[in-house]
Amino acid sequence: MPDSVLILCSLPSILALLLIFILIKRKRRRLNLPPGNMGWPFLGETIGYLKPYSATSIGEFMEQHISRYGKIYKSNLFGEPTIVSADAGLNRFILQNEGRLFECSYPRSIGGILGKWSMLVLVGDMHRDMRSISLNFLSHARLRTHLLREVEKHTLLVLNSWKENCTFSDQDEAKKFTFNLMAKHIMSMDPGMPETEQLKKEYVTFMKGVVSAPLNFPGTAYRRALQSRSTILKFIEHKMEDRIQKMKEGGEEMEDDDLLGWVLKHSNLSTEQILDLILTLLFAGHETSSVAIALAIYFLQGCPAAVQQLREEHLEIARPKKQSGEMELNWDDYRKMDFTQCVINETLRLGNVVRFLHRKALKDVRYRGYDIPCGWKVLPVIAAVHLDALLFDQPRQFNPWRWQNNGARESSSSCPSMTTSNIFLPFGGGPRLCAGSELAKLEMAVFIHHLVLNYHWELADMDQAFAFPFVDFPKGLPIRVQHHTFI
Repeated sequence: MPDSVLILCSLPSILALLLIFILIKRKRRRLNLPPGNMGWPFLGETIGYLKPYSATSIGEFMEQHISRYGKIYKSNLFGEPTIVSADAGLNRFILQNEGRLFECSYPRSIGGILGKWSMLVLVGDMHRDMRSISLNFLSHARLRTHLLREVEKHTLLVLNSWKENCTFSDQDEAKKFTFNLMAKHIMSMDPGMPETEQLKKEYVTFMKGVVSAPLNFPGTAYRRALQSRSTILKFIEHKMEDRIQKMKEGGEEMEDDDLLGWVLKHSNLSTEQILDLILTLLFAGHETSSVAIALAIYFLQGCPAAVQQLREEHLEIARPKKQSGEMELNWDDYRKMDFTQCVINETLRLGNVVRFLHRKALKDVRYRGYDIPCGWKVLPVIAAVHLDALLFDQPRQFNPWRWQNNGARESSSSCPSMTTSNIFLPFGGGPRLCAGSELAKLEMAVFIHHLVLNYHWELADMDQAFAFPFVDFPKGLPIRVQHHTFI
């Protein structure tokens, strides 16, 4: 066939491809992206976004961008084109459409250190199955019958070790409490034992890497964290092998006292999946709860009226129990801690332990006239909503009384459609709502109960919470305590 004829025959196909290309380009040009700045190539605006700032603010970067572009803007963060949302409505829309329009999409470095089977990075059916296991073990019945007792036991273990007029890091004490609780809860490890202390040491190294830059070179915190991860997983696997052997020897008589035993008896997870599940729950159950407790103690020391009202509430619970000879808290006692729940809510709102979430658009999405292209990263910034002056009166002020009257917020009348459940999302929302949210609130309430009944405390040195973006106290929140028995 002559070349001219071949070219002529191919011309319609070439023209069709050219037309498709032009239509695609036109479609892309018609996208109405939010305003914003994509920053430097590859780095984008990541460095500015992650610059440390006061945890009771949204930081200079967010303030400037919201002022310039509005509550929904585009950027380039973590090496990807990103839509950033400080809008309460869009944040809830994102979380409620998990798996349909959006899905979890954390940086690869997080999956590399927590594991590919970590609940934090899993999506779809596998995440649902892992979360279901966690919810079954953290059921309401188990909280009432087993975990409340363990939480109180570990609270007293920490508080009873405090010496009169001594100065110490409250953040370290909170971490000691939550780590010991989770180690006992997950693998029946007793506090103070050599194996528990060794695991804690490795875990501290691991955590430093989780919050560091993901530079996998010799000597970096990330490399040391990967090494500690390997050591921790070997430790957990050894515990698994011992438990399996005991199950074989004891048959069905073995009790499901901890998560490891429960998973081995009631799930079909592989060894690798169980290891990543346990590591993730140790991370999630220890780190976030300890920061929340430290934040509560920090905020309360600056609000004597709240401490006094807490003390009165807990005295009403403790006095009748002492007269009747009861020693331990029960679920009815916990349900009476109304103002305590207000303090917990306000601590989580103002401190924002989890400041933003990582999501990705699964398809082209249009929201209030803006386009969110398929494949783009989406960051719902929970802290920006919690600290929005249009939604909360004097948002940077610690005011637990705002949560009275069934948790009604003090908000602007310009946002009548916003209810508390729409704007207050300290544990996320939708299908990925934190499985341990009720346990976290229980831990805070019981710790506060015994703290206000037995101690006065004050800051021993000036310190405040910063977002790195993980919330942390640079000096560890040094406090000085005096023992007082108010019962």
